[in-house]
Amino acid sequence: MVVYRLGRHVRRNAILKARRWGATVCSALGAAAVLLVSLTPGAVAADAQSQQWYLSAMKTVEMWKTSTGEGVKVAVIDSGVNPDTPSLRGQVVTDEGVAGVTYKATKDYEGHGTTMAELIAGTGAGGGLKGLAPGAKIVPYRIHLEGLGEAEAKRAPDLADVIRAVADSDVKIISMSFGKDVDTEDELKAIKYAHTKGKLMFASTGNDAERNSRIGYPAAYPYVVGVAASDESGKVAKFSEHGNYVDLAAPGMNMPGWCDNSFRSYCDQGGTSAATALTSASAALVWSAHPDWTANQVLNSLIETAGRDWARDDPSTYLGYGLIRPRKVLEDKNFDPGPADTDPLARENAVGLLDESGKPVTPSPAPSKGTATSSPGAEDDRTPAVASDAGSSGNATFWVAVGAAAAVLVVGVGAFAVIRSRRGA
Repeated sequence: MVVYRLGRHVRRNAILKARRWGATVCSALGAAAVLLVSLTPGAVAADAQSQQWYLSAMKTVEMWKTSTGEGVKVAVIDSGVNPDTPSLRGQVVTDEGVAGVTYKATKDYEGHGTTMAELIAGTGAGGGLKGLAPGAKIVPYRIHLEGLGEAEAKRAPDLADVIRAVADSDVKIISMSFGKDVDTEDELKAIKYAHTKGKLMFASTGNDAERNSRIGYPAAYPYVVGVAASDESGKVAKFSEHGNYVDLAAPGMNMPGWCDNSFRSYCDQGGTSAATALTSASAALVWSAHPDWTANQVLNSLIETAGRDWARDDPSTYLGYGLIRPRKVLEDKNFDPGPADTDPLARENAVGLLDESGKPVTPSPAPSKGTATSSPGAEDDRTPAVASDAGSSGNATFWVAVGAAAAVLVVGVGAFAVIRSRRGA
């Protein structure tokens, strides 16, 4: 059994000041114990939710007038999802998972899966996180991710089995905020099967770019949308792995997430995990507004409206086709999503993986067992390119920090920092 890395980046010296359900608590993160400041429930909401800078940046209040993701189910394959946090009560479907692959799906042993679920469909109740698609529903699945004990790991279902099960359900979107360095034929077959069943799959590209920028699976599989992480200014994060399997990018820095499985406090974190969850939620918003669209059309709409200052047919190895902007789809009642049966990533799927020089990569076969660890990173400080919004899908309206409170606004000619690197064909 292969162990998957969590796609989470944690700022280990920063824990949000919060008190969950009336108790002053201490939380150990890594080797350092940090004393949390006692706050009232109202202060909890003001603190944690105020850190969700991307909600105002993406103009969610306007989007929610058109769509909240209602009627769309998102499978969160992760460390499990706790359905009893204030923000997820009533949001998690606990009785529709496929027998045999739902072992302890509602028992989150790490806190990671619950964070992803809240980022997607949280209601914000009780000071919890507000999801980007609060009308969507979460269907949880638990696999063997890092941190799971050996005894439990043996009982956890294989990823391939979970994907096949989801493919045969009425779930539309599969969100996978984890990764590993090797591929398997069984997983590839399961991915292809899910694609034939009309599922839209997203996965984090990984957080190890500062060390070795390893190719990450399942993001690198064909038919899986690889998602990179950006910060408030639009810069790609240093830790966000790159390659021609990066397809889209989303906010993934300086946002709250559960510190651990005690579900008492939020930490300042992010990573390609969070970016993947927000991209999955964006797809849910679009699909809810256009329930007759296919997975190809939903994905194509996100690609066509993604913020970028480069040609549509010349994607970046760092940010793919650009930063997600579901608002651009929702606000255009006459948006053309393209042909229902045309894969918008057909070129990438045909070419396969390329290395830095543009040569084909031959993945290594997966071992029977493996171990991996997640790694922290930092914001990217590379020289940016600048884009402006002229109202077309090929240009970008992005995020700039305003004032000491770090309030974020979307402005007509806002700065958008990207890494401009061709990824080859």
